[in-house]
Amino acid sequence: WGSPARSRPRQQGFVTRTNTCGELRSAHVGQEVTLYGWIQYQRQGLFLVLRDFQGLTQIIIPQDEAHAHVKKLLSNAPVESVVRVTGIVSPRPPGQENPKMPTGDIEVKAETAEVLNFCKKLPFEIKDFIKKSEALRMQYRYLDLRSSQLQYNLRLRSQIVMRMREYLCNLHGFVDVETPTLFKRTPGGAKEFLVPSREVGKFYSLPQSPQQFKQLLMVGGLDRYFQVARCYRDEGSRPDRQPEFTQIDIEMSFVDQAGIQRLIEGLLQYSWPEERGSITTPFPSMTYEEALADYGTDKPDTRFGMKIVDIGDFLRGLDIQFVQKALSYPHGSVKAICIPQGVVSDALHTEVMEIICRPDGSLKSLLTKFLGEKQQSELIQALNMQVDDVVLLAAGEHKQVCSALGSLRLESADLLEAAGLVLRDPSAFHFLWVVDFPLFLPKEENPAELESAHHPFTAPHPSDTSLLYSDPTKVRSQHYDLVLNGNEIGGGSIRIHNAEQQRFVLEKVLKEDSEVLSHLLEALEFGAPPHGGIALGLDRLISLIVDAPSIRDVIAFPKSFRGRDLMGNAPDYVTPEELEPYHIQVSWPLEEKEFLASSCLHPCPTEQPWCRSNSSE
Repeated sequence: WGSPARSRPRQQGFVTRTNTCGELRSAHVGQEVTLYGWIQYQRQGLFLVLRDFQGLTQIIIPQDEAHAHVKKLLSNAPVESVVRVTGIVSPRPPGQENPKMPTGDIEVKAETAEVLNFCKKLPFEIKDFIKKSEALRMQYRYLDLRSSQLQYNLRLRSQIVMRMREYLCNLHGFVDVETPTLFKRTPGGAKEFLVPSREVGKFYSLPQSPQQFKQLLMVGGLDRYFQVARCYRDEGSRPDRQPEFTQIDIEMSFVDQAGIQRLIEGLLQYSWPEERGSITTPFPSMTYEEALADYGTDKPDTRFGMKIVDIGDFLRGLDIQFVQKALSYPHGSVKAICIPQGVVSDALHTEVMEIICRPDGSLKSLLTKFLGEKQQSELIQALNMQVDDVVLLAAGEHKQVCSALGSLRLESADLLEAAGLVLRDPSAFHFLWVVDFPLFLPKEENPAELESAHHPFTAPHPSDTSLLYSDPTKVRSQHYDLVLNGNEIGGGSIRIHNAEQQRFVLEKVLKEDSEVLSHLLEALEFGAPPHGGIALGLDRLISLIVDAPSIRDVIAFPKSFRGRDLMGNAPDYVTPEELEPYHIQVSWPLEEKEFLASSCLHPCPTEQPWCRSNSSE
């Protein structure tokens, strides 16, 4: 294993080693080399395997009396100790070559050695095939980083980012600008982290993205901006999300939606790693409504079929009560998906009905008593059913039906693959643009009110601008998402560059206090150019490229599922004295007081009358 590289850079500059542990070959036989690394494996004082970031080299421990001190040193050094070895490169004896190792044709006969640092007993073995809990891996992240997989992931990430910088700066004239991470709270979107200041009652906020700053850079005439941007969201415990994450953030002036899409397609094609094959552009495109109707989600996985089929017209003329009830709704529909080979979830939604195709071609379902032989045959044809296939049928409000069947489609795919049927090729990369999103959506907690489907700075579709003032629920947006294998890896939009339109959206449609955004609104009045942009989720993109089970496997020091740093034990308590300059006093809930007072094992704040952390107990 080693560095994934298009052309391997020099690794020996500025250090005293002559070679890395991954580069020696038969051509080096006879040369004296100096290697540094960690002891991966040691066998009975005869040989050891030395490892560094680039690979492995077998070291032969000398057995003669003249080198007794070298033998003693290397034989007694624990695994994962750091050593320096100088020796002669030799061919391995015939029949002892290891074709699985790039350095498998040679070995180094040690002449001198030094243990630079002994390793104490490890909490887990540093081998990729050893199972260890994620909590333990994160507690000792600096050890986990030595694994070949994490080394590969982080080095590939670095190379992809470097290629992206080349493409944007050197080929297309973008300017890399760092934007502040201390700002103020803004309306809408995800929750932000607050940072106390020394001014009474005043707080900074960590931005969830550089959105406002990049728009202000366009007002400032930068024309083409990008940043490898750190972003922050206080989202609590959400699966496979991180409170801090990285985006490739991009903004351009005088651009339309098609221009942004072509830029991103070129960017990904240019930075795509060779070992993952090639990607074809332009990427296909699908409207939000099409994605919802065919796949039940706005981020469809198009690597496999099992599309949602509308059978409302087919069943409309039948006297089936639940069908007629569903179709009587303003947005009622009856839809179905066909699942091959009879795999069905035990956790079916109560509103979902099964239809099974028997070996003789007849259907087994509660629905069949309403269908004649001809109608059954037509239904089988409409759904393209084969023997042992199962159809799941749902009726009700259009979006709810699509969403339910979309979830069942993915769940069924998991079950089919668990049973041995390959549906989603892990080496395939299916990109998709999803466009024409609604500009606003009803709030979940209060459907009578509206919220931005993306963010409040998104421009309405040019054809729908007049609807913004008469019926905002019907307005499409100039928002676009980039989807890869059923995962959203990027999203962006053409922005509102007219101050009055922006103020109308904030105040009249979203009922937000526009004063919080007065700096942006004022900037738009000073000759703001038309502009648009996009942000790619770097962590998610890299995790899909390397087929990692979690984005935590492509981040050097990630947080846990609950947003904690298990290595450094953060977040941590702060003493009242440390809080005093920020004019903050912690009000402890009663149950927390009781818990802290009853246990001196918990790292609790000092100087509290109910805390026993300072007592002899």
